[in-house]
Amino acid sequence: MKNAQPSKLRVAKRIVVAVVGGTVTLIGIALIVLPGPAFVIIPIGLSILATQFVWAKRFLEKARQMTTRLASKSPHDA
Repeated sequence: MKNAQPSKLRVAKRIVVAVVGGTVTLIGIALIVLPGPAFVIIPIGLSILATQFVWAKRFLEKARQMTTRLASKSPHDA
C-alpha cells in the first residue's frame, strides 16, 4: 500500500503541471493575436511543462537554439 502513494502523488503532480503549464502556454498563444507579451508567456508555459514532460523540454531547447541563432545574426547578413 505504501508503494501506491508516491505513484498517486507523482500522477497528481503531472496533472497539475499539465493544467497550469498548458493554460499558461495557451494564454501565450492567444496573446499572439491579442495585445500582450506572447513571446514571453509561451516560453514560461513551456518551462512549466518541461519540468515533467520530455517533449516540452525538447521543444523549449529547440526554441532556445533558434532564438540564439536569430539573435546572433547581424542585420548585414541578410
